[in-house]
Amino acid sequence: MRLNPFNTDNIQVGTTGGGRRMPGGRGGGIGCGTIVIAAIAYFVFGADPFQTAATIGGMQDGSAPQQQTAGSNENEQAICDFNAYAAETCSALDSLNQTWAQVFAEQGVQFQQPTLKFATSQRFNTACGPGSVNMGPFYCPGDQTIYIDVGFYDQLAQMAGDRGDFARLYVVAHEYGHHIQTITGIAQQIRSAQQQNPRASNQLQVLMELQADCYAGVWAGKNRNLIEAGDVEEGMRAASSIGDDTLQRRAGQRVNPEGFTHGTSDQRMQALRLGMQGNDRQCDEITALR
Repeated sequence: MRLNPFNTDNIQVGTTGGGRRMPGGRGGGIGCGTIVIAAIAYFVFGADPFQTAATIGGMQDGSAPQQQTAGSNENEQAICDFNAYAAETCSALDSLNQTWAQVFAEQGVQFQQPTLKFATSQRFNTACGPGSVNMGPFYCPGDQTIYIDVGFYDQLAQMAGDRGDFARLYVVAHEYGHHIQTITGIAQQIRSAQQQNPRASNQLQVLMELQADCYAGVWAGKNRNLIEAGDVEEGMRAASSIGDDTLQRRAGQRVNPEGFTHGTSDQRMQALRLGMQGNDRQCDEITALR
């Protein structure tokens, strides 16, 4: 995807502190959302993917708020220029900000940018609780921040053998979708519905994730002039490879819909394809509470 170079005036970027240098910078990978992190944790670190997904899901719920620590007086240009992955992520953030700011302006709604923080320490605090590089990319609604360890992309490339850039951008756009849900109030509505009907909690969580996939597609659809040959196919392969049913099979487990948190491969592809039509209102229908 031919992204324009980032402009630090258009983005809010920082690090988690701790002084660890950001890894990565070559190659790439595929994946989207926290269930991917669960799969990576299983194949790379030997962790239970579904326990990992539940942990990250709790963070996205905004539970257990803690004091966040952030670097002060950081040089945003230097952070984004650190390596190819960082620059690509900052450029994606810039494009996402511009795209969604225009969508909100057209609808007469105030827009608020998220913050992006690169993980530069093994463990760090967020407003949603303790974070770790092993969690991979995630969004915390408590501080409206996307957290990314760029080394995640190397792990994905090693596991999946795919170095396409569009799927990496899909990761950022999906987490950005959770930010859209937060500032529009959709996330709070879903959390309230989950509290009122705990038995439907997983089903509602799936709808949240599918809507984030759809919002990722909206960004791509509104920037079709930047999409290159093969990008859409990369995105669809990514969506297909990270469905709950596919991940359960890879883990040697029986497909169990009650354990779904992000939707099936078909559902994720459909959500991304729907968003690529460029109409965010269609994404709103995914989580419409009737």
